[in-house]
This record gives sequence, C-alpha cells and structure tokens, in this order.
Amino acid sequence: MNPYWSYLLTAVGVFGLWLVGRKDKRGFVIGICAQLLWIGYATFTEQWGFYVSALAYGWVNAKNLRAWRKAEREVPA
Repeated sequence: MNPYWSYLLTAVGVFGLWLVGRKDKRGFVIGICAQLLWIGYATFTEQWGFYVSALAYGWVNAKNLRAWRKAEREVPA
C-alpha cells in the first residue's frame, strides 16, 4: 500500500476538526466517515490497533454530533 494513504486519511480527519472549529456540525460527519476509512486502512495493512482508535474517535464524533443537534433543538427560534 502506498505510504501516502495514512497522510490522506489524516488530512480528512483534520479537515473534519477544522469544520467543527468553525462551528459546522458537518465536521462530525466527516470525522465519522474518516474513521470508517481508517478501519479499511487497518484491515488492508493488518494494523489492528487502528480499530481501537477508529472506534474511539468515531464514538466521540457521534456523541458530540448528537449533543450539538440536541442543543440546536433547545434554542428558541
């Protein structure tokens, strides 16, 4: 596998974090998708430790996305 894949996957994750920093909840969705890509990378390269980090990061992204959606519903229009 081309060693640049890990850099590309990192860039996708950082882009998601950048969006979150700009208060764009789509960053969480990108973060979750990035973790699915990391799971594919881990499987292909047989680096099983990436499963743990991908699941952890994915869980945090999903939890924060739910929290943001809940906060949006609670704000009076």
